[in-house]
Amino acid sequence: MRHNFSGRKLNRTASHRKMLQRNLVTALFEHERIQTTVIKAKETRSLAERLITFAKRGDLHARRLAARKVNDPQILRKLFDEIGPRFTERRGGYTRILKLSGTRLGDGAELAILELVDSTVRPKSLDTKKRQRARRILKAEEKAEAVAALQEAAAEKDGAAEEPADGEADIEEPK
Repeated sequence: MRHNFSGRKLNRTASHRKMLQRNLVTALFEHERIQTTVIKAKETRSLAERLITFAKRGDLHARRLAARKVNDPQILRKLFDEIGPRFTERRGGYTRILKLSGTRLGDGAELAILELVDSTVRPKSLDTKKRQRARRILKAEEKAEAVAALQEAAAEKDGAAEEPADGEADIEEPK
């Protein structure tokens, strides 16, 4: 039994694990949506939610505690100026984990998206079919335009060969 063992080791040393979580949290606050493995997302979620709670408090001590975990000062500023005030009415559950279907090709790890709940980033999966359809239509239009241009070029070439130029009208060369 695993009594009193909290957290996952992620097959890394303690220092490597801490930096991994710091990097993931910094990337999450920068992009508001990251793709990672399910296990890393679950571990990063607790740290991210604690940092958002610090940002909601907004005092100097909370800023210093959060600065220990966020690598970039600009991202820390974004956390306290934009992200924290966004969640003032919410009492918890600031992040969401969406499991992706399929696995990573290299090692077969399960993938997930870790994102902020009220993220302004629009998910790509919702309009994938619309984008694919638009691409197909554009490709079809481009092909039609290319075929029309080739036909026009061929018609001009054939027309130039059949019709004599203005100065050469029906003049035969002597034999």
